[in-house]
Amino acid sequence: MHHPKTQQLPLFAADAAATPPAPSNDPAPVTSTTPLSVARMWFRDHLETSDRPANTVESYTYDLVVLEHRITDKPIMHITETDVAMYLAEASSKVTRKRRLTSAKAFFQWLTDDLKVLKANPTASFSPHPLEHSLPQTLSELEQAELLQAAYADEHWSAPAIMLMMRLGLGRTELLALRRTHIDRTTDEGAEILVAYDTPGKHNKQRTLHADAEFAIAYATYIEARNPQDVVFPFGPQAVNGMVERVAEAAGIQRKVTPQLLRHTAAVTMARNDNEVNSLLMKLGLANDARNRETVRLYIAAAGGDDKRN
Repeated sequence: MHHPKTQQLPLFAADAAATPPAPSNDPAPVTSTTPLSVARMWFRDHLETSDRPANTVESYTYDLVVLEHRITDKPIMHITETDVAMYLAEASSKVTRKRRLTSAKAFFQWLTDDLKVLKANPTASFSPHPLEHSLPQTLSELEQAELLQAAYADEHWSAPAIMLMMRLGLGRTELLALRRTHIDRTTDEGAEILVAYDTPGKHNKQRTLHADAEFAIAYATYIEARNPQDVVFPFGPQAVNGMVERVAEAAGIQRKVTPQLLRHTAAVTMARNDNEVNSLLMKLGLANDARNRETVRLYIAAAGGDDKRN
Protein backbone atom coordinates (compact mmCIF):
# COMPACT_ATOMS: atom_id res chain seq x y z
CA MET A 1 0.00 0.00 0.00
CA HIS A 2 1.26 3.44 -0.83
CA HIS A 3 1.46 5.79 2.13
CA PRO A 4 1.43 9.51 1.30
CA LYS A 5 4.25 11.46 2.83
CA THR A 6 3.05 13.70 5.62
CA GLN A 7 3.73 17.39 5.77
CA GLN A 8 6.18 18.73 8.32
CA LEU A 9 4.37 19.58 11.54
CA PRO A 10 4.98 22.93 13.21
CA LEU A 11 7.71 22.55 15.80
CA PHE A 12 6.33 21.53 19.20
CA ALA A 13 2.74 21.39 17.92
CA ALA A 14 2.70 18.17 19.91
CA ASP A 15 -0.82 18.50 21.20
CA ALA A 16 -2.41 19.67 17.96
CA ALA A 17 -4.41 16.44 17.71
CA ALA A 18 -7.60 16.42 19.76
CA THR A 19 -6.82 13.90 22.47
CA PRO A 20 -8.16 13.74 26.01
CA PRO A 21 -5.85 15.14 28.67
CA ALA A 22 -4.35 12.51 30.93
CA PRO A 23 -4.76 12.95 34.69
CA SER A 24 -1.45 13.00 36.54
CA ASN A 25 -2.27 11.08 39.73
CA ASP A 26 -4.18 7.94 38.75
CA PRO A 27 -2.40 4.95 37.20
CA ALA A 28 -2.37 5.23 33.42
CA PRO A 29 -5.03 2.92 31.89
CA VAL A 30 -2.84 1.93 28.98
CA THR A 31 -3.32 -1.52 27.47
CA SER A 32 -2.08 -3.15 24.31
CA THR A 33 -5.20 -1.93 22.48
CA THR A 34 -4.81 1.71 23.53
CA PRO A 35 -4.53 4.04 20.51
CA LEU A 36 -1.18 5.71 19.95
CA SER A 37 -2.69 9.18 20.47
CA VAL A 38 -3.87 8.27 23.98
CA ALA A 39 -0.75 6.32 24.92
CA ARG A 40 1.53 9.19 23.96
CA MET A 41 -0.49 11.55 26.19
CA TRP A 42 0.07 9.21 29.12
CA PHE A 43 3.74 9.02 28.21
CA ARG A 44 3.96 12.81 28.31
CA ASP A 45 2.34 12.78 31.74
CA HIS A 46 4.90 10.17 32.85
CA LEU A 47 7.78 12.36 31.65
CA GLU A 48 6.42 15.46 33.36
CA THR A 49 5.81 13.73 36.69
CA SER A 50 9.33 12.28 36.47
CA ASP A 51 10.72 15.86 36.35
CA ARG A 52 12.24 15.39 32.91
CA PRO A 53 13.49 18.65 31.33
CA ALA A 54 10.78 20.59 29.50
CA ASN A 55 12.66 20.52 26.18
CA THR A 56 12.94 16.71 26.43
CA VAL A 57 9.21 16.38 27.08
CA GLU A 58 8.35 18.63 24.13
CA SER A 59 10.83 16.93 21.80
CA TYR A 60 9.68 13.39 22.61
CA THR A 61 6.01 14.37 22.32
CA TYR A 62 6.53 16.16 19.03
CA ASP A 63 8.29 13.14 17.52
CA LEU A 64 5.49 10.82 18.64
CA VAL A 65 2.94 13.12 16.97
CA VAL A 66 4.99 12.78 13.78
CA LEU A 67 4.89 8.99 14.19
CA GLU A 68 1.12 9.11 14.69
CA HIS A 69 0.60 11.17 11.54
CA ARG A 70 2.84 8.82 9.56
CA ILE A 71 1.34 5.47 10.57
CA THR A 72 -2.20 6.58 11.62
CA ASP A 73 -3.63 6.44 15.11
CA LYS A 74 -3.57 2.66 15.43
CA PRO A 75 -3.53 0.58 18.65
CA ILE A 76 -0.01 0.37 20.04
CA MET A 77 0.03 -3.43 19.71
CA HIS A 78 -0.27 -3.06 15.92
CA ILE A 79 2.77 -0.80 15.51
CA THR A 80 5.41 -2.81 13.68
CA GLU A 81 9.08 -2.57 12.75
CA THR A 82 7.96 -1.61 9.24
CA ASP A 83 6.05 1.35 10.70
CA VAL A 84 9.14 2.45 12.60
CA ALA A 85 11.33 2.03 9.51
CA MET A 86 9.05 4.27 7.43
CA TYR A 87 8.93 6.87 10.21
CA LEU A 88 12.74 6.96 10.40
CA ALA A 89 13.22 6.88 6.62
CA GLU A 90 11.40 10.19 6.21
CA ALA A 91 13.78 12.03 8.54
CA SER A 92 15.45 14.92 6.76
CA SER A 93 18.91 14.28 8.23
CA LYS A 94 20.93 11.87 10.34
CA VAL A 95 20.46 14.16 13.33
CA THR A 96 16.67 14.15 12.93
CA ARG A 97 16.64 10.38 12.46
CA LYS A 98 18.65 9.87 15.61
CA ARG A 99 16.36 12.17 17.59
CA ARG A 100 13.24 10.41 16.30
CA LEU A 101 14.66 7.03 17.20
CA THR A 102 15.59 8.24 20.69
CA SER A 103 12.03 9.43 21.25
CA ALA A 104 10.44 6.22 19.92
CA LYS A 105 12.79 3.99 21.92
CA ALA A 106 11.98 5.85 25.14
CA PHE A 107 8.26 5.52 24.45
CA PHE A 108 8.28 1.81 23.66
CA GLN A 109 10.67 0.97 26.49
CA TRP A 110 8.17 2.63 28.82
CA LEU A 111 5.42 0.44 27.35
CA THR A 112 7.43 -2.79 27.44
CA ASP A 113 9.66 -2.42 30.51
CA ASP A 114 7.70 -0.14 32.84
CA LEU A 115 4.04 -0.77 32.05
CA LYS A 116 4.60 -4.25 30.55
CA VAL A 117 1.64 -3.85 28.22
CA LEU A 118 3.65 -4.87 25.14
CA LYS A 119 5.74 -8.01 24.79
CA ALA A 120 7.80 -6.84 21.81
CA ASN A 121 9.53 -3.50 21.26
CA PRO A 122 9.30 -2.51 17.56
CA THR A 123 12.32 -0.19 17.92
CA ALA A 124 14.64 -2.82 19.44
CA SER A 125 16.44 -3.70 16.20
CA PHE A 126 17.16 -0.11 15.17
CA SER A 127 20.41 1.68 15.92
CA PRO A 128 21.14 5.36 15.33
CA HIS A 129 23.50 6.23 12.52
CA PRO A 130 26.79 7.34 14.06
CA LEU A 131 27.16 11.11 13.93
CA GLU A 132 30.45 12.71 13.03
CA HIS A 133 31.64 14.61 16.06
CA SER A 134 34.18 17.40 15.78
CA LEU A 135 36.43 18.59 18.56
CA PRO A 136 35.10 21.66 20.40
CA GLN A 137 36.49 25.06 19.49
CA THR A 138 38.29 26.90 22.31
CA LEU A 139 40.16 30.12 22.93
CA SER A 140 43.95 29.98 22.97
CA GLU A 141 45.81 31.08 26.08
CA LEU A 142 46.72 34.35 24.34
CA GLU A 143 43.10 34.98 23.36
CA GLN A 144 41.98 34.25 26.91
CA ALA A 145 44.46 36.78 28.29
CA GLU A 146 43.45 39.41 25.71
CA LEU A 147 39.76 38.82 26.38
CA LEU A 148 40.19 39.20 30.12
CA GLN A 149 42.26 42.36 29.69
CA ALA A 150 39.50 43.87 27.56
CA ALA A 151 36.91 42.76 30.12
CA TYR A 152 38.65 44.75 32.85
CA ALA A 153 38.33 47.84 30.65
CA ASP A 154 34.62 47.18 30.10
CA GLU A 155 31.82 47.34 32.68
CA HIS A 156 32.47 46.24 36.26
CA TRP A 157 30.58 42.96 35.86
CA SER A 158 32.35 41.87 32.66
CA ALA A 159 35.58 40.50 34.17
CA PRO A 160 34.05 38.35 36.95
CA ALA A 161 31.32 37.08 34.60
CA ILE A 162 33.83 36.07 31.93
CA MET A 163 36.05 34.36 34.52
CA LEU A 164 33.10 32.27 35.74
CA MET A 165 32.33 31.10 32.21
CA MET A 166 35.85 30.83 30.78
CA ARG A 167 37.60 29.37 33.83
CA LEU A 168 34.91 27.55 35.83
CA GLY A 169 32.67 26.48 32.96
CA LEU A 170 29.40 28.06 34.08
CA GLY A 171 26.73 28.16 31.43
CA ARG A 172 24.90 31.42 30.75
CA THR A 173 21.78 30.27 32.63
CA GLU A 174 23.88 29.22 35.63
CA LEU A 175 25.69 32.56 35.57
CA LEU A 176 22.44 34.53 35.69
CA ALA A 177 21.04 32.33 38.50
CA LEU A 178 23.95 33.03 40.88
CA ARG A 179 23.02 34.78 44.11
CA ARG A 180 25.34 36.64 46.45
CA THR A 181 24.81 33.92 49.06
CA HIS A 182 26.22 31.40 46.54
CA ILE A 183 29.68 33.03 46.57
CA ASP A 184 31.84 32.60 49.65
CA ARG A 185 34.86 34.91 49.90
CA THR A 186 35.79 33.88 53.44
CA THR A 187 38.04 31.07 52.22
CA ASP A 188 41.78 31.45 52.73
CA GLU A 189 42.44 31.95 49.02
CA GLY A 190 40.04 32.88 46.25
CA ALA A 191 36.34 32.08 46.55
CA GLU A 192 33.92 29.16 46.56
CA ILE A 193 31.07 29.22 44.06
CA LEU A 194 27.90 27.21 44.67
CA VAL A 195 26.04 26.42 41.45
CA ALA A 196 22.62 25.71 42.95
CA TYR A 197 19.37 24.36 41.50
CA ASP A 198 15.95 24.61 43.12
CA THR A 199 14.30 22.12 40.76
CA PRO A 200 14.39 18.59 42.29
CA GLY A 201 15.13 16.96 38.93
CA LYS A 202 18.28 19.05 38.55
CA HIS A 203 19.88 18.56 41.95
CA ASN A 204 22.51 16.35 40.30
CA LYS A 205 23.79 19.45 38.46
CA GLN A 206 24.48 21.27 41.73
CA ARG A 207 28.16 21.62 42.51
CA THR A 208 30.75 23.71 44.34
CA LEU A 209 33.62 25.22 42.35
CA HIS A 210 36.76 27.01 43.49
CA ALA A 211 37.84 30.33 41.99
CA ASP A 212 41.26 31.92 42.36
CA ALA A 213 42.29 35.12 44.09
CA GLU A 214 42.08 37.11 40.84
CA PHE A 215 38.39 36.33 40.59
CA ALA A 216 37.84 37.22 44.26
CA ILE A 217 39.36 40.67 43.66
CA ALA A 218 37.40 41.29 40.45
CA TYR A 219 34.19 40.16 42.13
CA ALA A 220 34.79 42.40 45.17
CA THR A 221 35.39 45.37 42.87
CA TYR A 222 32.13 44.70 41.07
CA ILE A 223 30.14 44.28 44.30
CA GLU A 224 31.54 47.55 45.65
CA ALA A 225 30.66 49.38 42.44
CA ARG A 226 27.17 47.95 41.77
CA ASN A 227 26.09 46.34 45.06
CA PRO A 228 23.45 43.96 43.64
CA GLN A 229 21.01 43.01 46.36
CA ASP A 230 20.36 39.34 45.59
CA VAL A 231 21.12 38.04 42.10
CA VAL A 232 24.78 38.66 41.34
CA PHE A 233 24.25 39.58 37.70
CA PRO A 234 20.77 41.16 37.33
CA PHE A 235 20.83 41.06 33.55
CA GLY A 236 19.19 39.08 30.77
CA PRO A 237 20.67 36.43 28.44
CA GLN A 238 21.05 38.89 25.57
CA ALA A 239 23.00 41.27 27.82
CA VAL A 240 25.48 38.47 28.50
CA ASN A 241 25.78 37.69 24.78
CA GLY A 242 26.25 41.37 23.97
CA MET A 243 28.87 41.84 26.67
CA VAL A 244 30.90 38.86 25.46
CA GLU A 245 30.73 40.03 21.84
CA ARG A 246 31.64 43.59 22.83
CA VAL A 247 34.62 42.51 24.93
CA ALA A 248 35.84 40.10 22.22
CA GLU A 249 35.72 42.88 19.64
CA ALA A 250 37.64 45.21 21.96
CA ALA A 251 40.22 42.43 22.44
CA GLY A 252 40.72 42.19 18.68
CA ILE A 253 39.56 38.58 18.45
CA GLN A 254 38.40 38.07 14.89
CA ARG A 255 36.19 35.00 15.30
CA LYS A 256 32.79 34.91 17.00
CA VAL A 257 33.03 34.51 20.77
CA THR A 258 29.99 33.27 22.69
CA PRO A 259 29.25 32.11 26.25
CA GLN A 260 29.24 28.54 24.90
CA LEU A 261 32.76 29.00 23.50
CA LEU A 262 33.88 30.22 26.93
CA ARG A 263 32.37 27.12 28.57
CA HIS A 264 34.11 24.86 26.02
CA THR A 265 37.39 26.62 26.80
CA ALA A 266 36.95 25.99 30.53
CA ALA A 267 36.02 22.34 29.94
CA VAL A 268 39.09 21.62 27.81
CA THR A 269 41.31 23.37 30.34
CA MET A 270 39.81 21.21 33.10
CA ALA A 271 40.40 18.10 30.98
CA ARG A 272 44.14 18.89 30.78
CA ASN A 273 44.33 18.42 34.55
CA ASP A 274 41.61 15.81 35.02
CA ASN A 275 40.85 13.22 32.34
CA GLU A 276 38.45 11.18 34.44
CA VAL A 277 35.05 11.18 32.73
CA ASN A 278 32.89 10.99 35.86
CA SER A 279 34.85 13.75 37.55
CA LEU A 280 34.48 16.08 34.58
CA LEU A 281 30.77 15.36 34.33
CA MET A 282 30.41 16.47 37.94
CA LYS A 283 32.55 19.62 37.51
CA LEU A 284 30.55 20.67 34.45
CA GLY A 285 27.17 19.82 35.94
CA LEU A 286 26.34 17.27 33.24
CA ALA A 287 24.03 14.30 33.72
CA ASN A 288 25.75 10.92 33.50
CA ASP A 289 24.27 9.73 30.21
CA ALA A 290 25.73 8.49 26.94
CA ARG A 291 25.54 11.82 25.13
CA ASN A 292 27.24 13.80 27.89
CA ARG A 293 29.92 11.15 28.37
CA GLU A 294 30.71 11.44 24.66
CA THR A 295 30.85 15.23 24.99
CA VAL A 296 33.31 14.94 27.88
CA ARG A 297 35.47 12.53 25.87
CA LEU A 298 35.64 15.15 23.11
CA TYR A 299 36.85 17.68 25.69
CA ILE A 300 39.52 15.20 26.77
CA ALA A 301 40.54 14.56 23.16
CA ALA A 302 40.80 18.32 22.53
CA ALA A 303 43.01 18.56 25.62
CA GLY A 304 45.32 15.94 24.13
CA GLY A 305 44.62 13.23 26.71
CA ASP A 306 43.11 9.76 26.93
CA ASP A 307 39.96 9.39 28.97
CA LYS A 308 39.79 7.12 31.99
CA ARG A 309 36.69 5.11 31.26
CA ASN A 310 34.79 4.79 34.49
